Amino acid sequence: MSHIVSRQEKKLLKEFEKKLGYRFRRRAWLKHALTHKSHANEQRMPAVLHNERLEFLGDAVLELVISDLLMEHYAKSPEGEMSKIRASLVNETTLTQVANSIDLGNYLYLGKGEDMGGGREKSSLLSDAMEAVFGAIYLDRGFKKAYQVIRKFAIELFDQLDNDDFYKDYKTMLQERAQELFRTVPRYKLIRELGPDHDKTFEVSISVKNKVWGQGLGKSKKSAEQNAAKEALENLANYSSHELEEAENSESSSDKEEALKEA
Repeated sequence: MSHIVSRQEKKLLKEFEKKLGYRFRRRAWLKHALTHKSHANEQRMPAVLHNERLEFLGDAVLELVISDLLMEHYAKSPEGEMSKIRASLVNETTLTQVANSIDLGNYLYLGKGEDMGGGREKSSLLSDAMEAVFGAIYLDRGFKKAYQVIRKFAIELFDQLDNDDFYKDYKTMLQERAQELFRTVPRYKLIRELGPDHDKTFEVSISVKNKVWGQGLGKSKKSAEQNAAKEALENLANYSSHELEEAENSESSSDKEEALKEA
């Protein structure tokens, strides 16, 4: 079972193909990649016709292409450094940036509620659809074509890596900092979800050894966690070494008391 593309849709999809820089042999794959589950549910379409399966495939294709390009462009970098660079390239924020550069949001098939709730600007929807498009290209004409399309966008992103405004993976940075200072990893907690189902905002807190260091809001849990991690890093930076030592000693004393109680 596949999508049927009408004449009017064909015109719009051809317009999007020009921005994408790729012409589909079967435009049904492109329509499939742009179909959000809210539209599929509203139209009572089978679940296999919304874009989540293509997103799953596109995520794998994207990671492989980026990994290969990193091996080429950073031939002398160690594995750990390349992992950090890949994380800064394959994430919701960067994929949303790519999606916005080709106006992907204007071509999404959304349910009425999702559309009215600003779905065409949501980072989570845009990044997922971008991955689905990569998956659709792979199914349409294979890995070689998918590689060529992704490479075009990736090269532009490589040029931004030294830009101070380029997206940083705050979660990874915080984890490294927490291990350095406290010899443990931060814990993320979803505090609450705000708004209707089609336009939710998530609030997340971060604690290290039972002390809350940051909170963040976001339209997805991932973005909320990133914002919370950014705030936690700022709070840790403003914390003096003496205060950090006191906090560590306080935690150690608390741990000892808990151990005695259990004994």
